[in-house]
Amino acid sequence: MQFHHHGYVSGDPRVQPAAGVGINRPAELPDQVDVLIVGTGPAGMLAAAQLSQFPNVTTRIIERRPGRLAIGQADGIQARSVETFQAFGFAERIIAEAYAITEMAFWKPDVNDSSRIVRTARTPDDPAGISEFPHLIVNQARVLDYFAEFMGNAPTRMAPDYGYEFQGLEVADGGEYPVTVTLLHTSGPNEGQEKIVRAKYVVGADGARSKVRQAIGCTLAGDAANHAWGVMDALAVTDFPDIRTKCAIQSGEGGSILLIPREGGHLFRMYVDLGEVDPNDKGAVRNTSIEEIIGKANEILHPYTLDVRNVAWHSVYEVGHRLTDRFDDVLPQERGTRTPRVFITGDACHTHSAKAGQGMNVSMQDGFNIAWKLGHVLEGRSPESLLSTYSEERQVVAKNLIDFDKEWSTMMAKKPEEFASPSELEDFYVTTAEFPAGFMTQYAPSMLVGTAEHQALATGFPVGKRFKSAPVVRVADTNPVQLGHHATADGRWRIYVFADAAQPGTGSATDLLAEWFASSSESPLAATPQNADLDAWFDVKVVYQQDHHNVDIGAVPAVFKPQVGPFKLTDYEKVYATDLSADIFDLRGLDRRGAVVIVRPDQYVANVLPLTATAELSAFFAPLQKPRQTVAAAAR
Repeated sequence: MQFHHHGYVSGDPRVQPAAGVGINRPAELPDQVDVLIVGTGPAGMLAAAQLSQFPNVTTRIIERRPGRLAIGQADGIQARSVETFQAFGFAERIIAEAYAITEMAFWKPDVNDSSRIVRTARTPDDPAGISEFPHLIVNQARVLDYFAEFMGNAPTRMAPDYGYEFQGLEVADGGEYPVTVTLLHTSGPNEGQEKIVRAKYVVGADGARSKVRQAIGCTLAGDAANHAWGVMDALAVTDFPDIRTKCAIQSGEGGSILLIPREGGHLFRMYVDLGEVDPNDKGAVRNTSIEEIIGKANEILHPYTLDVRNVAWHSVYEVGHRLTDRFDDVLPQERGTRTPRVFITGDACHTHSAKAGQGMNVSMQDGFNIAWKLGHVLEGRSPESLLSTYSEERQVVAKNLIDFDKEWSTMMAKKPEEFASPSELEDFYVTTAEFPAGFMTQYAPSMLVGTAEHQALATGFPVGKRFKSAPVVRVADTNPVQLGHHATADGRWRIYVFADAAQPGTGSATDLLAEWFASSSESPLAATPQNADLDAWFDVKVVYQQDHHNVDIGAVPAVFKPQVGPFKLTDYEKVYATDLSADIFDLRGLDRRGAVVIVRPDQYVANVLPLTATAELSAFFAPLQKPRQTVAAAAR
């Protein structure tokens, strides 16, 4: 964490100075906003948190409830989400209070007595070590609390506006605030009264019954599996030995259970198989009582017993898989003729079973994706065409999610005798681990993602996939760090220069690239406003192949040590060396001739280029930037 560059900070350094619209922020929801986010679920709160880092963008997030969520339905936090939490500064704290999944146990009918279950296998949760972060279980409400804290400490001092329900919207053909939104006060002295808000953009994060989705004419299409599950968060006394381990339990006749221990050491969640549902049921299965769910759980767990002492929450749901045809308000025949003004995220776009722990995680990446793009467009960094990439990128991800969940939920509902082999379920869990963990997302080439022409230079950073961190050593203070952990959710692009083998200051390819970054009018840094720090829009870091003892910090080019803040202090935290115990060049397949890895603000690799490819680097960023204001970068 860096601070003091604007002067001495004596308080909590996570509280950033108020700036822009955060100075004298009105307590009441204003009549005009740049971005109106509807819904304080995971997608909406992450989007708001990201936009809170853009001081000159007026963003408000509304919620029909009168206050914060007390208990949420989602609880599974995949490792990709924890990587995202690191960017927002609370990964360490949420890990401390969460339940970490390290193994999964599989229980099946005893071959000698099918009325009894026995443990048949244990599998590691992350056998391939795909992330340095764990797979967590923690209530959705706590995730929202952390995002609320982050946005409250941000320059914009953002906070949810509770007690407003979305009623409808209209999009005009022109005007500075073309989206007219009708809201209804649901609490407080104005309860029952309407309020009109005009916005430049609207983000619908209002769940599976999204009114924003309805307002822009999108419909969820898909099917139901006609299979019901009861779910409960419970406190109980039991002799089942794996009550604190994630389990897939299949009984001989009674059905299946997915058991997920919860945070705090006592609470657990059970998804209890209620069996096939008559297509003409008309929702009657949803009236299944908690006593019936507990009874069914005891039937499946035989010979073990479950004495439930308290139920924090329970529900009954039928598995369904649905996806919208688009994630914004631009109709297919309008593509290319206008840019979107209204977007939908999370459950408003895609619904599926809860058992793979995907809903909250994919929804948050929806919010991350659209939020930084809105920030760049509204601050004048990028053209509006950038916003069309949201639906293009996220709809593919949602389709892949639904295809995976169909397979997983179908397998969970199978009877033991229906499997091709006794280990089929656990084999599927292990071999597909990377997908539910959130690491199979790979964006296709577009204005935001390059081709894989130079992928051989950095095989461990696949273009279009998330940037996978690795150990390095910070030269100035000799601290071993994770390179990716210093990419905060501040809306900046990251440009990682993996140096050639030469020492800094010797006229190497790395030195020549640094000179181009600092002085060329074609450099992406040349678009940075003159009154901003050199690294305000682009965070350029260098990693040398030598160990930290053999890198002369004084010889490192100035662009990797920019002057920041009103006192023009030197930033020493962008210069790294190889950790000889875990060489990043070997770990990530980096060519010893060097490479440039470009990473988007939402942590996905946008391109890999040679050190000498300045023309390609310039050409990549050109469509993403508004007309440039050339700056005297070298003078900073």
